Amino acid sequence: MNRSPLALAALATVAVPGLDAYDVRRPVHPGADFDVAVVVDSVRQRWVVRAPQHPAAGAALEAEVALLDALGTLVDDGRLPFAVPRPVGFAHLPEGGRASVHRELPGRALQLETLRPGPGLAAAVGRAVAAIHELPTSVVENVGLPVYDAAGYRERRQAEVDEAARTGLVPPSLLRRWEELLEDVAMWRFRPTVVHGDLSSNHLLVADGAVAGVLGWGSTMVADPADDLSWLLVAAPHDAVDAILEAYLLRRTELTDPHLADRALLAGELALARWLLHGVRAHRQDVVDDAVQMLRDLEEHTLVDEAAGQYT
Repeated sequence: MNRSPLALAALATVAVPGLDAYDVRRPVHPGADFDVAVVVDSVRQRWVVRAPQHPAAGAALEAEVALLDALGTLVDDGRLPFAVPRPVGFAHLPEGGRASVHRELPGRALQLETLRPGPGLAAAVGRAVAAIHELPTSVVENVGLPVYDAAGYRERRQAEVDEAARTGLVPPSLLRRWEELLEDVAMWRFRPTVVHGDLSSNHLLVADGAVAGVLGWGSTMVADPADDLSWLLVAAPHDAVDAILEAYLLRRTELTDPHLADRALLAGELALARWLLHGVRAHRQDVVDDAVQMLRDLEEHTLVDEAAGQYT
């Protein structure tokens, strides 16, 4: 179901008694699985209303709401150095489930290309990710979100590769590379942590040179901390990556994980396999074509890197 901004504004007024909607607009990055709108009230306070598009999204929203309640307490205690959404009201939906409303968090979406080496925003991003990974795993366990040990998570990744291989659309050299890395037992010895699970530029809000807020907690689990670093290692400016990792490692306690960066880079590659599988499952040929092209580009890139390593 796709709800109009006006319908979402009406849900917001039901969820938050006394909310006087003055304006409503779609967010710049609405995401998937939810209808989302930003409602501006008569005193220019901004509210975000989210309504699930299907039952699975509704179940994910309920788990996220319980998690956000616990995270809010940790923000108040100073254990998280940034804001998180705090649902303040709900509206029941005719088809079942409910929409949630929270105040819009301050800040703007992180622009990775603006990151620079040194103690500035790049280091702040590293510390923010580390703060998530330092949370007690009970925060996730108590609300029923997924919990993996290292061996179980490696098996999950292996299952993804096997499923992607069955499509016949993954270059054989990439499959061999992934299989070798997954079979390297030493690489998969890590201590599972709380993992955000969907970190991206749109979900990290920054202001005044710091991380002001983190959105999108619906994929949170206890799993491999490398997953949350993957997008940064792959997409951040090369000269800023060292600052991110240094700040991250300084913020972590009891961290002995020599293969953290290796798994993070692998997670970035496997994200393309998951994108391919999404296209196949959803019968989206445009997504499949996009994933196949990115996999071919990755194959070319890895072959060049391997050749350079062989002859240097």
